[in-house]
Formats: sequence, structure tokens, C-alpha cells
Amino acid sequence: MIYLKRFLLFLFVLSAISSLSAQVKLPALVADNMVLQQNAKVNLWGWASPNEKISIRLGWDNLPIEISADANGNWKTAVDTPLGSEKSYDITINAVNTIVLKNVLIGEVWLCSGQSNMFFPVGREDKTWKTGVKNYEKEVKNASFPSIRLFTVALHASQTPLEDVTGSWKICTPESIQTFSAVAYFFGRDLYQKLKVPIGLISTSWGGTKAEAWTAQSVLEEDVAFLPILQEDAKNEKLHQEKLETYYLNLTNERIASAENAPKGQLKKPKKEPNKTSYVLYNAMLHPIVNYTIKGAIWYQGESNSGKAYLYRSLFPAMVKSWREEWKQGDFPFYYVQITPHKGQNAEIREAQLMSLKTIPNSGMVVTTDVGDANNIHPIDKQTVGYRLALIARAKNYGEKNLVYSGPIFNHMKIKKHKAQLFFDYAQSGLKKNGETLKEFEIAGEDQVFYPADAKIDGKTIVVSSSKVKEPVAVRFAWKAIPEPNLFNNENLPASPFRTDDWVINLEKK
Repeated sequence: MIYLKRFLLFLFVLSAISSLSAQVKLPALVADNMVLQQNAKVNLWGWASPNEKISIRLGWDNLPIEISADANGNWKTAVDTPLGSEKSYDITINAVNTIVLKNVLIGEVWLCSGQSNMFFPVGREDKTWKTGVKNYEKEVKNASFPSIRLFTVALHASQTPLEDVTGSWKICTPESIQTFSAVAYFFGRDLYQKLKVPIGLISTSWGGTKAEAWTAQSVLEEDVAFLPILQEDAKNEKLHQEKLETYYLNLTNERIASAENAPKGQLKKPKKEPNKTSYVLYNAMLHPIVNYTIKGAIWYQGESNSGKAYLYRSLFPAMVKSWREEWKQGDFPFYYVQITPHKGQNAEIREAQLMSLKTIPNSGMVVTTDVGDANNIHPIDKQTVGYRLALIARAKNYGEKNLVYSGPIFNHMKIKKHKAQLFFDYAQSGLKKNGETLKEFEIAGEDQVFYPADAKIDGKTIVVSSSKVKEPVAVRFAWKAIPEPNLFNNENLPASPFRTDDWVINLEKK
């Protein structure tokens, strides 16, 4: 009798374990409070037992969707969504177990990524670099938008691609916005106030990170120009391992000596920052979410790549291209922020970002020379940055055809006698200066020596000259770490720094 009871208990436990393993599971992004991209085919996916049958019922469609997991237990299906509205829906997923996703909205979904200036939260965190945005107390207090949903991907790094992230969808409230990306929030808030449809914002960012950390390993290995990045990673890893070896040797000696009353605890174990290595953030914080259907992406990064700005010219577009290939949504919109003036940066990284407008299809760039802080790598005016990103989306994606979304971008130069005439895109309504005279223009002849230049607005162009340069061949504008330019178009959007020459700059670390 005792053996029979034990046998039955064994069968019960085995059945329970089998049932548990068969339960359908969903990724963190497919959850309560999520926003799905409107009027699109969006992916729902997850895991189950091999070949398990799954039924999905959508709150906006009466017909159930019947699918089966594959031989490895993976399943994915694309479903049609209606036009966005404030109406919330449930989604029911039936298999061995039942999952009901509640309070799902249909609207616009944007991915928001980069380093610390994207991570920088709306609220303040005392005794940290997270000082809060301009007027943060007021912004936090007024952040009640039930139709804006926020998802922050938890910080994580991995040497291999992962299947899922950690995080949850939160309704936008004064409590939830406190720690959410400020640039993402102000971008999403402006879109919501203009479009009147729900907005879903997925923030996946980490301070102090380079573009290569957000780029797939295969992309870095396949381009000979990027191999030195991986070589440097290997060198740094070797140095770290050597430090660890020395540490453990010294720790052994200390432990042996402790028997003779020697002091203990004097050694510090070498640490390695997990986010400083190539492709580890792509693996852990991007690859797991590529199934989630998005409208587009915004990006604020570049500070950590400024030391190798020439390489960024090709690395940044390669990263974007690989993201688009992973998402399988074509050349989705990709809008980014040109880094602000700061004592630790250089003009070359802004040039690399400017050049990327031509090498990244369906892209747009926000200029921030008027909202920077020479002594603070994290300027607090994130409202303007978010607003300008939203301008690009509104003009290029949401039908505001006559909306000017960029400041003047240099197009070409003509030399007329002793003067240079500069022509710009996004200057159709004219140019203006904030102040008495235009600043930050320099001009040079064949000797490549630049002198401060007199610059005057002539209709939609700028005429530049200097008594010290009789035969000008090149002009530079705001070409320094901390420029203070004052050239705008009549829509009050600042002109991007630029140079007309391509002369090698010796100070740049290629």
C-alpha cells in the first residue's frame, strides 16, 4: 500500500511538472498595458511545448487565430490591427493554460535607444548624474497620460543573443515617468498631443556605451574596417584576465599569511564594466525585442564614439542597416540627435552624424547647438530635443507636409571673387541670426589656415569673407568642441555645424 501511494505521488508530481513545462509563456513586451502598432501586421510570439496547439482571440476581431508551436516550442504569428483609438482591448491566448492580456491599446510604437542622454530620466535622483530635466518637478506633476505607455528594458549585457528582456509596460503617470527616458517621453508626448492616438515607447539605452555595443557580432566581424574594434575588445579582456590572475595569486598569499595574523581585506577585485564590450547590448537589450512591430526608432548616442569619429561614419550606418534587417520592416524611420557642444567632445563626431543623413535612408537629425552645456555632458533641456525629434516624425510620417522639421543644412558653396557664398537646405523661408552679427564662421585659402570670417545673410544664403583670405577655398561653421553659433532658419531651428573641406585633421583619432 505504501509503495502504491508513493507511485501515485510520483505520477502526480510528474504530471504537474509536465503540465508546467507545457504552459504557454510570453515575452516581457507582450503583456498587459502594451501598445500595438496601428493599422499594421504586428507580431505576437512566445514559447510552448513542441507542436502545442494555441488559440488566440483578439479583442477587435471575432475570429480566433489557430496556430501551433514548432518542434522546438517556438511560436509566432502576425495579426492585423485596426486604426488607433483610446479604446482598450483584451487578448486571450488559450493552450494548456490561458493568458489574458488586459488594457491593450492600438496606436504608434517607437523604439528609443542610445547612451546616457537617452537614458537620462525626467525626474531627479539625488547624488547622481540624473539631475532631472528643466522644470522637472512641474513636468513630473503633469505627466498624467493614460494613453502613453512606457517600457524600459532593464540593463543587461550578454556574450550571446538572448530570447527575452526584463521589463513591463507602465501607464504614464507622475510616478512612472520619474525614472523614464526624458527624450523619449517628450517625443512621445508631443506625438500624442498632435495625433490623439495612444503612444507606446520602448526605451532600451545605457549610459557610457558605444555604438558597437548595440551592433550585432556578425556585422562587426564581416567588415574589415570594424575588426580593430574586436581586436581592442580582445586586448582589454586579456588585460582584465591578467589582473584577475594577479588578484587571485595575491589573495592566496594573503589567506596563507592570515594564519600568522597578517591584515586581511586589503585587496580589491578587478571589475569590468559589462556594457563596454562590443555587441553585448545588442545581444541582451535589442535582439530579444526585434519581433515587436514598431513605427520607427529614435537614437541619442555618439559621445562615447567621438574619439574615433571617422570610423563612426561607417559604423553608425552599418548598425542601423543591421537593425532594419533584423526587424524585417524595411527602412523604418530612424531619427537621431546630433550631440551637443561639450568640452569633452569634438567637431568631427558631429560631422560624422551630419554625413549619416546621406548614408542612412529614411533618416533625420536634430541639431542641439543651442541647448547644450559646455560643462555638463547631460544638458537638462530634453524638452527641446524631444520636440524636435517629434517634428521630424510629424512631417515625414504623420502628414504635416508643410512642417519644416530641420534647421539649415549646408548644401554647396560658390566662390565669387574674394567671397564664399553658402547655400542651404531647409532655408526656404529664409535665414536669421540671434544677435547682432553671425558667429562661428571661419574661412581659409589654399594654405589651409583658417581665420575668423565676416558673415552676412543674403536671402537664403550666407556670404563669408575675410581681409586675410584673398582667394578663399574653404569655410567652416561652428567647428569646435564648444561652439556658440547663432544661425537659424525662420522656424527657429539651428543650423548644423559643417565644413566645406575634407582636409585631414591631425588631432582626430581615426
